[in-house]
Amino acid sequence: MHPFLGFRFRLSISVISMPSSRLREAVRWRRWGKRDWAIAAIAFATVSFALILRFDSSSSSSSSWSNQSPPNSAEALLVDLTLLSNAKDRGAVCLDGSLPGYHFRKGFGSGSSNWLLHIEGGGWCNTIESCSKRKLTALGSSNFMDHRVPFSGILSDKASENPDFFNWNKVKIRYCDGASLSGNRGSEVQDGRKLFFRGQLIWEAVVDELMSAGMANAKQALLSGCSAGGLATLIHCDDFRERLPKASNVKCLADAGFFLDEKDISGNYTMRSFYHEVVKLQGVAQSLNKDCVSRMEPSQAEILKHVQTPVFLVNPAYDFWQIQNILAPKASDPHQYWLKCKLSIKNCNPSQIDTLLGFRNSMLKTLSEFQQKEDSGTFINSCFSHCQTWMGGTWHSSNSPRVNNKTIAEAVGDWFFNRKTVKEVDCTYPCNPTCYNMNFGS
Repeated sequence: MHPFLGFRFRLSISVISMPSSRLREAVRWRRWGKRDWAIAAIAFATVSFALILRFDSSSSSSSSWSNQSPPNSAEALLVDLTLLSNAKDRGAVCLDGSLPGYHFRKGFGSGSSNWLLHIEGGGWCNTIESCSKRKLTALGSSNFMDHRVPFSGILSDKASENPDFFNWNKVKIRYCDGASLSGNRGSEVQDGRKLFFRGQLIWEAVVDELMSAGMANAKQALLSGCSAGGLATLIHCDDFRERLPKASNVKCLADAGFFLDEKDISGNYTMRSFYHEVVKLQGVAQSLNKDCVSRMEPSQAEILKHVQTPVFLVNPAYDFWQIQNILAPKASDPHQYWLKCKLSIKNCNPSQIDTLLGFRNSMLKTLSEFQQKEDSGTFINSCFSHCQTWMGGTWHSSNSPRVNNKTIAEAVGDWFFNRKTVKEVDCTYPCNPTCYNMNFGS
């Protein structure tokens, strides 16, 4: 079994450069209105869907949230990008050799000594060709990153939208190596196209800079990430813990970062070769737990088992990415029997719903050992969704998805601060009326 069976690409959009010496003053912002957010939410879903469908090109170009308006807060803080000015000296560069970066919002009040890091998602590249194309985008080069990104959801500075973390120091780490910040330079093959596999060095450079900016004295810290960023969170979780004071409360949150190694509808493990190619191309094994790698080529469950730091998993049981790329990739469905179902779960017939139920049950079975860990936490809802922590509407609002009448933000807060044991598992689709279900066919 391959080392990243069950991890995947992901999505996200991005942001101005400034010298890292201005870290503490890095926030230049304005507020977005409701119309801005509505447009951005739909654009994000459409762009991200296109980015991740490497194995399924049959998607519609439009998308929306069914039943409800786009799940975003009415306003969001826009935060500038900080480039690591000294990163090139240590070889920490994006795929194209440009400087990596992050967005920083300084904490205030009671949160001034606490830190929350969020790693961007956006897919993987598994060949020289795909990485060469990727380096011409914001997911492979800071030259193409947006000047500013909104800080919403788990990064929001509003207590009403982010009750437990609103006043913490918050950082969004940009993703530009194509291997979940785990690529290693020893595997680089230069054939004139100048590709740099330096994700591990990027992670180290960003964290070192944040440590010098005050994170070394953190009293509490949470490392989080969406999708490919969720994978990066699991890979670097224990390293993050080791870098911070022993007395500090440090935990990790992976959003849509748990993926199954399941057969597709044709009976094949379609994605295995892709994972193998990514790991081989970028030398990812060097960034994994050495004990785990020495004994076997670990599945995701094995990698989770070796993470010593407390971890919380947020996952939809009907993750549209997994359905579209693991369960029913294009190659497994030559007659496009699953096409409409993949575009919207409302289009699935009873037989397909039964198949999706089996996929859900496999996820719960795979997570059963993780669920037994006393310090673990889970929030698994029955939504046709993907990442859910970065948007205010899905993170915490009056209309947010709930399980047992609890929002994701409330569940994560209860777990992080040890207020309650949190092992939230939703009923089966279509039982939950609070879900935001993506619709790629409208």
